[in-house]
Amino acid sequence: QVTLVESGGGLMQAGGSLRLSCAASGRAFSSYNMAWFRQPPGKEREFVAVIAWSGTRTWYADSVKGRTTISRDNAKNTVTLQMNSLKPEDTAVYYCAADEENKSPLLRLRSREYEYWGQGTQVTISS
Repeated sequence: QVTLVESGGGLMQAGGSLRLSCAASGRAFSSYNMAWFRQPPGKEREFVAVIAWSGTRTWYADSVKGRTTISRDNAKNTVTLQMNSLKPEDTAVYYCAADEENKSPLLRLRSREYEYWGQGTQVTISS
């Protein structure tokens, strides 16, 4: 069982940066691939970024690639999302998610493939 708690959201300006953190409980955190998803107002939840359990592989949505970095600290049970050059279309509720398959070789991109979710943190980008 994993409990995820996101933090770092708020109101930000276009062109700026955000840094979201996800704190995880549970001893198996270091074995889980971790991802960030977001849900813009009135839209479905969408994939943002994923990082392998080892931290050695990552994958990003095209919409954030090149301006976003996902990282993790397995010693601290945390996952971080750094996003630069913010745009109004980045406005969304951002969710942290864990793939419970032990040391999975697959970096999953679909929300239904993740078993554990945080409560989400609102990010609003003003133009």
